[in-house]
Amino acid sequence: MGQVDLKEAQEHLLELVKRAAGGEEVVISEANKPLAKLISAVPSSTRQRQFGSAKGLIEMADDFDEPLEDFREYM
Repeated sequence: MGQVDLKEAQEHLLELVKRAAGGEEVVISEANKPLAKLISAVPSSTRQRQFGSAKGLIEMADDFDEPLEDFREYM
């Protein structure tokens, strides 16, 4: 979530709207007090997925593809 000052938001409105449309929440504040939040009007399920957005969130164990102990007798 990004936070921008009201004066900066006035100067960069188009950029902030594009960021919100891309799924980012943008909080507009004045004197460090939140005034408004820009969010996408398009439901997240219909937005195009961003390639690589889950990078670093999923880890796979080194022995992921090793047979499970419970199934050794079947192999």
